[in-house]
Amino acid sequence: MALALSVRLAPPPPVGQGGVSDRFSMRMLPRGAASLLIFSALTTAGPAVAQTCEFLTPVGGDGVTKIVTKTISPGKPLPFSRPNWNTDFFVTKPYSTYKLFFTADSSVSATYPIEAFLKFSDGSNLRVYNDNFTPTPGTGGSITVPTTPGKLVSQVNIKVGATDNMAATGFTYRISVQGCR
Repeated sequence: MALALSVRLAPPPPVGQGGVSDRFSMRMLPRGAASLLIFSALTTAGPAVAQTCEFLTPVGGDGVTKIVTKTISPGKPLPFSRPNWNTDFFVTKPYSTYKLFFTADSSVSATYPIEAFLKFSDGSNLRVYNDNFTPTPGTGGSITVPTTPGKLVSQVNIKVGATDNMAATGFTYRISVQGCR
């Protein structure tokens, strides 16, 4: 099965609109994914099928908004404390793909260390993205990842921040996730 990644260089669509027009940027793709993307495009044929997408609810959210806004905190501000770098989104039904959106919400450019994971019902997980991303302020991108055959996704996790890259501390961003069928 070919891994298909797409990148959209604009803020996520407003809540309630699932249609997304993707544009490609090799800048946001993980290392090695560009050749995989080209290979996938050359080896998959068939008519395009419209997907129905819906925003996933963030864990610990207010139940109203599906878009999370955060500011990157220091690594360990106090002894025995943890940074608030991880955001999980509930998956309550099966989807064929997930669209993960990121928008830089600060007025100054920064490099954001981003990791994304699919968490499975059996307790395992799969890292689907791991790279530094430097969008123009007010813009961002998205990646589309397929589900893993034979696994039931229970959450999607996005981690923004890393102890080996503290330069983005204090910068604000928005993230959201859509499940698509």
